[in-house]
Amino acid sequence: MSGPAVSKAGLPVPRATKIIRFMRKGCTNRPFYHIVVSDIRTDQHDPEIEQVGTHDPFPNENNEKLTSLNFERIRYWLSNGATASNPVLELLGLAGFYPIHPRSYMTAWRNREKAKQNVETASEDKT
Repeated sequence: MSGPAVSKAGLPVPRATKIIRFMRKGCTNRPFYHIVVSDIRTDQHDPEIEQVGTHDPFPNENNEKLTSLNFERIRYWLSNGATASNPVLELLGLAGFYPIHPRSYMTAWRNREKAKQNVETASEDKT
């Protein structure tokens, strides 16, 4: 068991007890996520403290992934010591709440490389 967290100045740092994370809803092969605040020790399917947003990872007919976020409540929970999971941090970066997450840059780079390879293979197949 580790002791209390200590800052570089030697002062005690309170550990986060709340986390903002995805809670999976929906059906098999069709996920839908609620963005919730919950206790850090609870399971994904345990009751949450508060729902602060939703995220639909599948594009609709206009090729949009729909997300709703309550920035006021997210700001409240973050100011009260809550932390956010990496997927939520990535989503908040894309929404402009935080700086863009490094994983978003890597995903975009991989998508560009894959598209470039697809164009090259398509041009080779035509000739």
